[in-house]
Amino acid sequence: MEFREALEIVGEDPVFDTGLLLAGDVNPKDVRRQLSRWVSAGKLIQLRRGLYALAPPYRKTTPHPFLIANRMVRGSYVSLQTALAYHGMIPEYVPTMTSVTTYRAGTFDTALGTYAYHHIDDSLLFGHELLDVGEGQHAYVASREKALLDLIYLEPGRDGLIALKGMRLHNLGHLDLDRLHDLAVRSGRPKLRRAVASVEQLVREEESYETLPQPTP
Repeated sequence: MEFREALEIVGEDPVFDTGLLLAGDVNPKDVRRQLSRWVSAGKLIQLRRGLYALAPPYRKTTPHPFLIANRMVRGSYVSLQTALAYHGMIPEYVPTMTSVTTYRAGTFDTALGTYAYHHIDDSLLFGHELLDVGEGQHAYVASREKALLDLIYLEPGRDGLIALKGMRLHNLGHLDLDRLHDLAVRSGRPKLRRAVASVEQLVREEESYETLPQPTP
């Protein structure tokens, strides 16, 4: 297979699996050998075994980190600090793309960023939605409410008021408290139901602060 043929098959897909090039009357060993050569030549970027992105001179669309995160581990969704930052709930820049999965936890260091996956139970795989992340790309991302609950679930002692204040959450008024409560109840985890009460207290404190008279410049 020639590289131009591969480009025609991949088309505008910013991230593709080896299987895309194995369809039809091709020699699998030859295709895999060519993939290795194209990576060495800087034409392709290997993200993990069997998953590739075209190098900048050849791609039509820059792959969004959220799309890569979804494709690195099938069935995962972007959550935790990355989703909270995306929703404007925490001030910090998050260099590692954080996701949750029902598969084994792990981290992938790639030329296109670092992707970390945290294990959650099958019963907690909800509360995410397919979002348009630009340039025709879509990715599954936790809602702000579920991203917060996922983080609380995974970190010991995070359900208390003091621990939550340590997260430096802001824009708490954007949280849908009814949705937060419903998600916590659906989880069946007492820890998450307790956390909702702490979050509600934080929301009240933020609202009280915002109503205080501001000093005159």
